[in-house]
Amino acid sequence: MNIPDLWYRNAIVYCLDVSTFMDGDGDGVGDFEGLMGRLDYLANLGVTCLWLLPFYRTPNRDNGYDVTDHYAVDARHGSLGDFVEFAHQARVHGFRLLVDLVVNHTSDEHPWFQAARRDPRSRYRDWYVLTDEEPKDRRQGMVFPGVQDETWTWHEEGGFWYFHRFYAFQPDLDIEHPAVREEIRRIMGCWLELGVSGFRVDAVPFLIERVRPDAAPGPPDVELLHQMREFLQWRVGDAILLAEANVAPERIADFMGERGDRLHLMFNFLVNQYLFHALATGEVAKLAKALEDTRPPPGPAQWAHFLRNHDELDLARLTDEERQQVFEAFGPEPEMQLYGRGLRRRLAPMLGGDRRRLEMAYSLLFALPGTPVLNYGDEIGMGEDPSLPERQATRTPMQWSSARHGGFTVSDEPVLPVVSGGDYGFERVNMVQQARDPGSLLSWMERMIRVRKDCPEVGWGDFTVLDAGSPHVLGLEYAWKGSFVVALHNFVDRPQPIVLKPACGPGAVLIDLTGCEDAEADDDGRHRVTLGPYGYRWFRAGGLDGGLLRIRAR
Repeated sequence: MNIPDLWYRNAIVYCLDVSTFMDGDGDGVGDFEGLMGRLDYLANLGVTCLWLLPFYRTPNRDNGYDVTDHYAVDARHGSLGDFVEFAHQARVHGFRLLVDLVVNHTSDEHPWFQAARRDPRSRYRDWYVLTDEEPKDRRQGMVFPGVQDETWTWHEEGGFWYFHRFYAFQPDLDIEHPAVREEIRRIMGCWLELGVSGFRVDAVPFLIERVRPDAAPGPPDVELLHQMREFLQWRVGDAILLAEANVAPERIADFMGERGDRLHLMFNFLVNQYLFHALATGEVAKLAKALEDTRPPPGPAQWAHFLRNHDELDLARLTDEERQQVFEAFGPEPEMQLYGRGLRRRLAPMLGGDRRRLEMAYSLLFALPGTPVLNYGDEIGMGEDPSLPERQATRTPMQWSSARHGGFTVSDEPVLPVVSGGDYGFERVNMVQQARDPGSLLSWMERMIRVRKDCPEVGWGDFTVLDAGSPHVLGLEYAWKGSFVVALHNFVDRPQPIVLKPACGPGAVLIDLTGCEDAEADDDGRHRVTLGPYGYRWFRAGGLDGGLLRIRAR
């Protein structure tokens, strides 16, 4: 079943954690009351789709991903009625709404697992991946090496070994069990009825893996993805699935389908990792290859692109040499690194607060072939708190003002400390201060989002990687309905003269969308453009020539 209105192709997605976004009732934890009070801010920013990290009932040992009730809102965030009112207000403001679907595992405090451990005859024993014998491979396949030391744990009371791909307090569900699949559909149906437009599906490669003790994994259960999509679109025709799936290019079809008929959107981890390699080295060839290697299959499926998110910056798909180059550039200190494969930092401090590089990086995000995803606080250049453990370093509360605790809460004890002092503390980096400054990163981001929304070619068109004549410049051209968009990005701190011959044809004028001069072709159909240090330019030729909002470019 196809979606008649592929709204997600030109969506601007904004990810936030309810617990750290805005505290409305003064208890130190963010909630739906506080979030509703910030919907005008998000609408003015220009984002069109809100993605909420888990807000379900939880012991909260893993940022809410250890769920004890998939049908309930955690009391710290409000009630189910508060969520329904928020979903209504979000629709009034024009937002689509995605929520996390966390069904690979549950908390070990979930009633299902509690019943399984107490009663050998409980039907819930079959809902988890259990065995009586100690698995020989129980110390293999850890997702969090250095923190996690096994994937099978003995449960003394239950008298069984249980599998957990993640932490020991998150036992994996047996997704092959028909009753578990039926429960997944019920969970999806519940939140669809309450107004969501789809789900960000957590840990999809592990969701569809077939795990049994001391046995080689079977082929991935991709039929589950077909079933989820079919159910989703029978219930709400234009709802979508956005997948967290860090997979090699040869496995893309497993998740998107041969005709784009499984998952609607997937995060492009390969491009993300080579984007940071390009930022570290100034060389774009490997980034261009990653873009070519991850062209989606025919059909409605599309990539979601991001710079940073709520997890570590995962660099596992780079070679050891490439990963070390990124480490040296952006995380040379051991406390900046995590799990031996990634960085626990936000983008602004990684780039040294250099506005030129930040603008170029975010401009590139909006220019990549797919749907851009922003993480809360990106728009004001928030930093991290390295004193917090693991991934918590980048999950600090939103910095709204220079008031106490950054205006996040009036409580004496916020859920996490707000970044304070230094270049990225709330005293210097906050929304109110930047909203008053037309030259701020926030003001620039609002204008850049409008440029991206004025260029539907990026979401709908076919892309070509242009030969820009420089190893430091990535050129992308989009063609759709007779209109062309060209985006150029310079990855080094030196001007780059560019000569390019886009497909828009000889004699075409490239109309500059980023505040510089238009570019006219010479007699041979070539355009000559000079990009400043870490410069970027967006152009349009032909077709959609209205709404040419121009922003300051470098």
